[in-house]
Amino acid sequence: MIIYNVTVNIEKSIHDEWLIWIKNYIPQVLATGKFTDAKLTKVLVEEEMGGITYAIQYRAKSRKALDSYYKNDADKLNQDGLLKFADKMLTFRTELEIIDEYSITHHSECL
Repeated sequence: MIIYNVTVNIEKSIHDEWLIWIKNYIPQVLATGKFTDAKLTKVLVEEEMGGITYAIQYRAKSRKALDSYYKNDADKLNQDGLLKFADKMLTFRTELEIIDEYSITHHSECL
């Protein structure tokens, strides 16, 4: 399984507008059928460059699905954001391969 991680630093002057936009954008990415879910997270480390940083993590159905997203969907979906925010945001992408997953099961008697 692959996590497609997009990290975005947004200038404070457009933060509120961008946040509304990204909350509408993520469902469009999921609608491509290439991902099973997504998480929008705020990075809690303060950047030297200023601004506010977010990471969006999309769980790809497979390597093939992610490659298909790059080939068939990414450019088209990213155009709107680039036109609106290009000079006020810095974006970089990473691909993470899930090696193993762990979770803790909570029982009702746990405090």
